[in-house]
Amino acid sequence: MHKAQKEKLRDIFIGMRRCFKCGKRASLYLFQHRAAFCREHYLEWYLKRLDETIKEFGMFSREDRVLVAVSGGKDSLSLWDALKKLGYKADGFYIDLGIGEYSEKSRRLCEEFAKARGLKLHILHLGLEIATIPQIKSIEKRPACSYCGQLKRYYMNKLAKDKGYTVIATGHNLDDESATLFSNIINWNMEYLERQSPVLKGGEGFVRKVKPLFKFTEKENALYAFLSGIDFVEEECPFSEGANSIEYKKILSQLEERSPGTKLRFYMDFLRKCRPLLGAKEIDLRACQACGEPTIAELCSVCKLRQRLNSRILSS
Repeated sequence: MHKAQKEKLRDIFIGMRRCFKCGKRASLYLFQHRAAFCREHYLEWYLKRLDETIKEFGMFSREDRVLVAVSGGKDSLSLWDALKKLGYKADGFYIDLGIGEYSEKSRRLCEEFAKARGLKLHILHLGLEIATIPQIKSIEKRPACSYCGQLKRYYMNKLAKDKGYTVIATGHNLDDESATLFSNIINWNMEYLERQSPVLKGGEGFVRKVKPLFKFTEKENALYAFLSGIDFVEEECPFSEGANSIEYKKILSQLEERSPGTKLRFYMDFLRKCRPLLGAKEIDLRACQACGEPTIAELCSVCKLRQRLNSRILSS
């Protein structure tokens, strides 16, 4: 565990409390759950809560082949580690975005994680498929996060189908999901609200996508990684600086400090009370004429991007 990460987590380590399960001196206290844990019973609680979440939302079974999208961060590596400990069939998939030292370090940590545990890791180099994120940024005016997410979803779905995986699992946590919900509500993005869910069913060319960590905060995942001896990249993507999502997370974190459990109530109440009222619209999908992936137009967004990149190269 790096010094900087230890300092971030120091505020939730409580020395005077007792583990609610065994009575030994607690290593940490989770305010939103009002529960103190020793190391052993925190890891036990984490795994049990994750398994219960997977079953509650019917995400997948132990018969499914799960492709875990890993970035080298605490969330995705903790998810992959936990799924294997719970007995699920889970392999990893890392997309090298070509963002200099950031991508090199992230890839190395994923490779070392997989090698140390004897796990299978697929690696895709974005620069060999279409272009690196810095190269795309040089011609695209929109924020890097928009086309980066688009490309990740495209290649995750494509590789999962090609390799026979039945489920794609991502490491989105409660902080991510509550911030996305907050953004969609204040901007009334109804199309996104209709689709926001920890489970996106498969079909029509899409593999089922799930977010098993949506009930866990960033701190809870960091604690699991720390206590499990998982080394992860701490730095944020250099292209994420200034993103609205970061500001939304800060706002929600301030509310969480005043009233622990706010984020979880906010998101769970949306799933229970609001989302059932939002009937998802039927979308007329077809196969992309260039690559065959599902799309609503003749060409999918990734193939359109490839065309723009090629035309830029030809004109330069």
